[in-house]
Amino acid sequence: MGAYSSNHTISLSRLLKLLMWLHRRLSGIPTTMTIPDDSHERALISQGCKLIAGVDEVGRGPLAGPVVAAAVLFDPATLPEGLRDSKALSKKKLAALSELITANCRYAIGEATVEEIDEINILRASHVAMCRAIAALPEQPEHVLVDGNMIPKDLTIPASAIIKGDAKSVSISAAAIVAKIWRDRVMCDLAQHYPQYGWDSNAGYPSKSHKEALRDFGVTPHHRRSFKPIHNILYQE
Repeated sequence: MGAYSSNHTISLSRLLKLLMWLHRRLSGIPTTMTIPDDSHERALISQGCKLIAGVDEVGRGPLAGPVVAAAVLFDPATLPEGLRDSKALSKKKLAALSELITANCRYAIGEATVEEIDEINILRASHVAMCRAIAALPEQPEHVLVDGNMIPKDLTIPASAIIKGDAKSVSISAAAIVAKIWRDRVMCDLAQHYPQYGWDSNAGYPSKSHKEALRDFGVTPHHRRSFKPIHNILYQE
């Protein structure tokens, strides 16, 4: 009997990749999605860093409400399994992961108000929120992993900017999830006072129903006056 051809064999690593792809497909997770890992954190540890934090913000695009940032200290013993880009997760999964992170990890929240957003612009306000979250951590990190392509200018701690960091770094991913759930709850609270704008479902983003409510009921104190759609309503000629 001749030897079995290698053309018909499959390596263990390839089999594992195939099984992971099949699991993501059956779970409804995009099969091309990058899964965050701790390679950035491990690289810093190998350089002598002992305390690393990931930071991310949520809420740059909405017409209403604050911009919120979260910072999470990296600890592989407490970070939960299943971290992903927050935009790729269901609300139920986001809430479950946020609960695990806030119950077991060292984290902090920072916010910048609507007034600050209007005064200094949304980019700078998001950086202010990030700096506040980092400053509020129970221990100050030696290095910060920042989502995006810019490091906040007021951040005095060494930092690295990682584009699409919530899909690449577990620390940033954890921070993004916590910030997302925190801000959603802030907007749900505000919706109790202004139910006509649907903030409990649209989180202040410019959905069709939100824009219709603006047309019908006008601008609230929680709307960002520096944003063009709000500015145009207030200063119609």
